[in-house]
Amino acid sequence: MLRRLRFTCLFVFLALLALLAGAQSPALATVTFTLDFPNSQPEHYSIRVQSDGAAHYESSGRLSPDFEETDNFAFDFTVTANRRQKIFDLTAKAGYFHRDLDSHRKGLAFTGKKTLAYKDAQRAGESTYNYSSNASAEELTDLMQRLAATLEFGRRLDYDHHYQKLALDQELKRMEEMAHGNQLGEIAAIQPILDQIVADPAVINVTRARAQRLSQSAGAH
Repeated sequence: MLRRLRFTCLFVFLALLALLAGAQSPALATVTFTLDFPNSQPEHYSIRVQSDGAAHYESSGRLSPDFEETDNFAFDFTVTANRRQKIFDLTAKAGYFHRDLDSHRKGLAFTGKKTLAYKDAQRAGESTYNYSSNASAEELTDLMQRLAATLEFGRRLDYDHHYQKLALDQELKRMEEMAHGNQLGEIAAIQPILDQIVADPAVINVTRARAQRLSQSAGAH
């Protein structure tokens, strides 16, 4: 009986410690960007970035115009410290999305339904827009869209590497051009995919060289 009582007390003590540890550990802040744009590639995607740098990307759509079926893609990665700081700084400047971000200007072309959301232990905010006149929100939108473009390159390169290696060179050439035009962001997120291509002797040398250049430039984007 005494032994059972000691075991019960120990169990309760450990449970209380776990509860206290959870209470003392603040919830991670998260910023999420979502875009829905029918008939584009992809038609839907979302990027969630946590305050510790952990990030998650999801998208759905066709890999290319030649594909008839849509495909779902999910990818976990880590955002570099500088970009993470930029994301949360812009979020703060945009008021944590507590106010309506949409400009409500008439005659603007539809460029997709965008949603920015923020959440931490104390507050939460969310706003949906087509175009925003808030400079910080627009800068954050551009940052997230460039990041999504990079991750979609990773998605296509991974597919090509497995199923159609001859398509890699054209895809990497286009990626190089966009990187030089500052249209991509966080190339380091897909560096493992680039390094796999570089290390594959079944891929032609000119293609491996393109992947090598992009991999080496990862820290600059």
